[in-house]
Amino acid sequence: MQPTAAFAMTGLALLLSACGSRAEAPVEQIVVRQPGAVAASAPVGAPDAGDPVAAGKVAFAACAACHSAAPGAASGIGPNLHGVVGRAAGSAPGFSYSPAISKSGITWTERELDTFLANPAAKVPGTSMAAGQVTDAPRRAAIIAYLASLKD
Repeated sequence: MQPTAAFAMTGLALLLSACGSRAEAPVEQIVVRQPGAVAASAPVGAPDAGDPVAAGKVAFAACAACHSAAPGAASGIGPNLHGVVGRAAGSAPGFSYSPAISKSGITWTERELDTFLANPAAKVPGTSMAAGQVTDAPRRAAIIAYLASLKD
């Protein structure tokens, strides 16, 4: 495989994982360096691997296509998730929830969010959250750590 094809495959796998999708086959990451080149350090502003909240904030970028997380921000396609941990499902003011979420009786704990984000349709059949599946458990945990940090 040519180096450019390897980079394209790696990029595709990263893009799919950012959206919570799964690649059909494992993708091998290949690093090609010029002779004598020095490995680059982490990009400026990259989260510390030991900081799940910072990692979760970065991972939440994919969720931000539908959800806001700033205090008092308007909801988008999905409800504002600021303060979601500890909140009853279907209770964010000003958002029109699906009947399934409204009647679910769920209080969003970290455990409930983990189950829901792993497979929204299985957790709450009839939910309108169609694109929210996050299959990567460490990424899901980081997003939940970030959401749990968003308190007034």
